[in-house]
Amino acid sequence: MSFWDYLIWLFWVYITIACIWIFITVIIDMFRDHTLNGWQKALWALFLVFLPFLATFVYLIARGKSMSERRMDDYRHAQRQTDEYIREVASSSPAVEIEKAKQLLDAGAITQPEFDALKAKALAAS
Repeated sequence: MSFWDYLIWLFWVYITIACIWIFITVIIDMFRDHTLNGWQKALWALFLVFLPFLATFVYLIARGKSMSERRMDDYRHAQRQTDEYIREVASSSPAVEIEKAKQLLDAGAITQPEFDALKAKALAAS
């Protein structure tokens, strides 16, 4: 196998992986789309099975804009959930931190000076 044969082989492997990636992306988008009813999804699926390249191009041309809008909505929703989780975890009040430290003190996991240090730290952060 010469160097050029290897490059041609590598090119075709790249094209194959790209096509599979695009087909899977279109199929996933088709089934996540709430504006399509079951019959429309079935017709798109048949079209994708029997004429995959043509169906993919038609789908991307006809529904590409809504496809990107759905994707951006998913990203925004995930970002909102992440932000809410971070706020929930990060917004621990001093009273909650002191209560946790008191539980550790009562359990014997920390000493009185360590409890006092945690209490002072929690009060200083507020």
